[in-house]
Amino acid sequence: MNTTATAAGLTAGAGSAPAAPPDLGPCPSPAAPNPRKLGPGPSRPWAPREHHHAAAPKSGSAASAARSPRGELSLRVALRDQRSVAVHQFHQGALRVLRPHYLDRSGQVCYVMVNPGGAYLGADLYVVDVEVEAGASLLLTTQSATKIYKTPGSFAEQRMAVRLGEHAQLELAPDQLIAYRDASYRQDTRITVHPTSSLVISEVITPGWSPDGASFTYEELRLRNEVRVESGGDEALLALDNVLVRPPLGDVSGLGLMEGFSHMGSLIVVDARVDQALADELHSATADYDAYTGLSLTRTVHGTTGLVLRSLSNTTEELNRLLAACTGLLRERWHGRAPLNLRKY
Repeated sequence: MNTTATAAGLTAGAGSAPAAPPDLGPCPSPAAPNPRKLGPGPSRPWAPREHHHAAAPKSGSAASAARSPRGELSLRVALRDQRSVAVHQFHQGALRVLRPHYLDRSGQVCYVMVNPGGAYLGADLYVVDVEVEAGASLLLTTQSATKIYKTPGSFAEQRMAVRLGEHAQLELAPDQLIAYRDASYRQDTRITVHPTSSLVISEVITPGWSPDGASFTYEELRLRNEVRVESGGDEALLALDNVLVRPPLGDVSGLGLMEGFSHMGSLIVVDARVDQALADELHSATADYDAYTGLSLTRTVHGTTGLVLRSLSNTTEELNRLLAACTGLLRERWHGRAPLNLRKY
């Protein structure tokens, strides 16, 4: 089910059953016997990866479809001699990556995305295309926070396409997204995984500083994650996660939305080893933090399962610690790696 958070509360997508009670994660499918299970959303054609930048998402406007990218980045990683290396790299405009480095001896390569301009402005479009080939492992992060400043006339936008091959691993760990006064931002991420690949995405959203000290002075945040599983030529939707916050339409700090908190953290995990026991363990791991957390599981598609964790708090640091605890557990258990420490600050 496609679930959208608006200033009026959590509402179900078109054609679905009446909205469920407020929940921090995507709403469960009405047909699922377990209330924590998430059924698939409505299917729609997948845009070919190489043409993902050519057309805006269906929810976008005509102006969005016509705009030219301000920054483009394409990265393909493959396994060579037990180490993951870039076999294709392209950047243009206001996006690029720093030199690769290796945090341990596992062979996982780490790339840092950089926006030399430092911020997203009105009508900016950034396009990112990432592929991790069979057996390779990539950690992709950013150099600093993504800052969305005032966007008069039109929203800023990022479109990202990700493809994971057989037994490929991707950890996507950007710094926090900060939306400042009068900012409008849309982020559309489309991911195709193999049943044996492993995906972990962590993200924090925070309202930016306002001259009058008011909270939630941005216009709109629209974040969309679509995950599909491809096996033997067949492709099926695993999860469709929508977050839409529009402060001008009403109080977003209240019941059913931010619940009195100002910051939101998200964790998306897709792996054949995801199950109810892992969901319960991750939920227990969040109990020691000053945050309000909820979890949802997807159904199993082609042998792999997804998990979505949503957490609310009042500081970026608390959410970063919470998400680091969760990702650290997964890194050690699944890959024998130490908790992530990028030492950026």
